[in-house]
Formats: sequence, C-alpha cells, structure tokens
Amino acid sequence: MTVQAQIFGFTDCQETRKAQRFFKERGVTVHFVDMKERPAARGELRRFEETFGAAALIDREGARFKALGLRVSGDSPQRLLERALAEPRLLRTPLVRNGGKVTVGEAGRDWQGWIDAEQSA
Repeated sequence: MTVQAQIFGFTDCQETRKAQRFFKERGVTVHFVDMKERPAARGELRRFEETFGAAALIDREGARFKALGLRVSGDSPQRLLERALAEPRLLRTPLVRNGGKVTVGEAGRDWQGWIDAEQSA
C-alpha cells in the first residue's frame, strides 16, 4: 500500500495549505476535501474522534468559535462536534487520513512517519 492522504480542510487555511504542500513535495497522492463546499459527514469524523476525542477536533481559538459566542456556552465537546457538522469552521484543520491513520492539525512528524514506514516496507 502506498501513502494516499485524504485532507479535510479549507483552501484559505494556512495549516491546510501546509499539509497539501508537505505531501506534494514528497510525491504523495492527495485527495483534498474542501469543507467549505462539502462539510465532513459524521461518519468521516468518527475515526478522528475515536483517536483523539471530540475536544481535540474543536478549534477553540478559531474565529468562528468566537463569533458564535461558544466560549461562554459551556457546551460539551460532543455537542460542539455535532454543531461542527453544520459549522465546519469549528473544526481544527487539517484533518488528514491515510488508511486507518489520522491526524488533527499540523502533524509533519506523523506524516513523515507514514512515508518512512511505507518506504521501508
């Protein structure tokens, strides 16, 4: 199996663009999902949630989180994740998947590990 990354993010997100550039520079095939055009479905987020927990997927420092007044709402991470299905800008991006492996946010070390493991296999 070769590394084939699926990146969920936004074209105007600097971290998402960094992830795209990382894989492109290493010749890795990338399937990009622009969540502005197609928000992630619940099932797509499940593996990220199982690995990192709902709280890790929410961008509490993001402009959308602040604009919606969620700092004072006291919603549980689970409720925030449900809300993120309709408000994808609440998610930390990029969300990157390679087979069964997933990362949230910038994770160059993990991505390089995927590539290195594939090359040594």
